[in-house]
Amino acid sequence: MPATLAFAAECAALPDAPLADWWLGKAPTWQDIAYEESGSDENAVGFLHFEFYNGAMSTSQCVRLRAALAWAKQRPVRVLVLMGGADFWSNGIHLNVIEAASLDGGSPADESWNNINAMNDLARELIETHGQITVAALAGNAGAGGCFLARAADHVWAREGVMLNPHYKNMGNLYGSEYWTYLLPRRVGEEGARGIMRNRQPLTAQRAAEIGFTDVCLAGDPQAFRIDVARRAAEIAAASDLEQQLATKRERRARDEAEKPLAAYREEELAHMRRNFYGFDPSYHVARHHFVRKSLASWTPRHLARHRDLGWRVPT
Repeated sequence: MPATLAFAAECAALPDAPLADWWLGKAPTWQDIAYEESGSDENAVGFLHFEFYNGAMSTSQCVRLRAALAWAKQRPVRVLVLMGGADFWSNGIHLNVIEAASLDGGSPADESWNNINAMNDLARELIETHGQITVAALAGNAGAGGCFLARAADHVWAREGVMLNPHYKNMGNLYGSEYWTYLLPRRVGEEGARGIMRNRQPLTAQRAAEIGFTDVCLAGDPQAFRIDVARRAAEIAAASDLEQQLATKRERRARDEAEKPLAAYREEELAHMRRNFYGFDPSYHVARHHFVRKSLASWTPRHLARHRDLGWRVPT
């Protein structure tokens, strides 16, 4: 858990000294969310960093990151790059904080609901970025809702060596949200989307690019990756047809919205999530509890033990 939650009583006596803005290096302190810019005024690129422990994003972290993203969208930049953290880009909702909600008589179901709605608000903020080309630059791994938050950007660039787990079902048959029913099929097709969700297999950065989930796999060395991301982002910002790219992006989003509003995708996804959180089947809550407590698995999950589907047996 975050220290301020785990030691809430002790932290209550500490002074609250919020930073004036999101600028990286402007204050002598570590920042979990930070922003920097490069390039000239005409071709500037913004870089939004968010270093969240293990890639987990609690309700409050989602709210803060959405505020930072909204702030960055007002900057005079032509390309906005979401850098995530060094080890993880995002792993979606914060299961440890959700589990901790029960410690003080709270409701893990309510915290799950608050968290997924905050993630959805963040994803929508990214989808509805009309004034910049957006890039999700994955230097670290991504899983579950974090994968689809990344896919909400116009481009997804993953570092070689990164692993992605773009599915939810292993967490007690969780359905998932973050507008995945809108974002995934248009990249990999309806059948491809069903396969990803059904098979629940990890994707290497190379394989993700091959099937179209991401756009490109870049250099594996972290420093080389950052240099390549900065170079590619600068090239987009300096492109002579950038205004046409932005116009095409806005037109495509308007067509998609007219065909089926984002609100409809969200409502349909959350109808499933409501059953996961509040329904009669406790599978999600049981799976989350064992995940947080690091319980040993009793058996190899069926989706990994594929030999069972083939009827293989150990000779006697």
